[in-house]
Amino acid sequence: MARVAVVTGGTRGIGEAISLALKEQGRTVIANYAGNDERAREFSERTGITTMKWDVGDHEACLEHCSRITEDHGHIQIVVNNAGITRDGTLAKMSFDDWNEVMRVNLGGCFNMAKACFPGMREAKWGRIVNIGSINGQAGQYGQVNYAAAKSGIHGFTKALAQEGARFGITVNAIAPGYIDTDMVAAVPDEVLTKIVAKIPVGRLGHAEEIARGVAFLTSEDAGFVTGSTMSLNGGQHMY
Repeated sequence: MARVAVVTGGTRGIGEAISLALKEQGRTVIANYAGNDERAREFSERTGITTMKWDVGDHEACLEHCSRITEDHGHIQIVVNNAGITRDGTLAKMSFDDWNEVMRVNLGGCFNMAKACFPGMREAKWGRIVNIGSINGQAGQYGQVNYAAAKSGIHGFTKALAQEGARFGITVNAIAPGYIDTDMVAAVPDEVLTKIVAKIPVGRLGHAEEIARGVAFLTSEDAGFVTGSTMSLNGGQHMY
């Protein structure tokens, strides 16, 4: 029976590439999304992957939807915490709401999804959790104290939960992408993007599929001895 995988923020950009990679592995994939119904519908029609809408920052919503997925498909054994938002600004201009919303979704979503799925993984004596961090959580970034703090928190969350899951056959790892050619990066002004690429030793942006291949490995049967690790996929921009 195919293992059930949930990818949060799984219908666009890096999340879409991850959902497709897991489907190619033979997983039963459910792609979560938060807002764009039209994009989710198009994604589902094109890929055949089931989509479900909920806010990963809402604890009760995560419990409810993961319970529904379990009833329909069986225990969730793979979780990829990819959903994330930005509310950029310097500390002087950042509101508490800007801070709180990024922490609620980006870091809180990891807790909520792990809390919902960990018992089923423990019962099955097998599980894979992959949390998508960021180069900016490792190196920091001007104007992103909320985002950098949340992503940095993900790396600590990963190491701590890995210690809890190891004896149950549950691995917990993170991937820290650098700058990837997604819609979010495409919105950056050309002159800024040129400066960013100039700092990447390989001389280009990354591709979403490259992140997805990392996730595919970490969620595979072959990765059972890898836990508590962060895979930095950034073209050498930050060697951590």
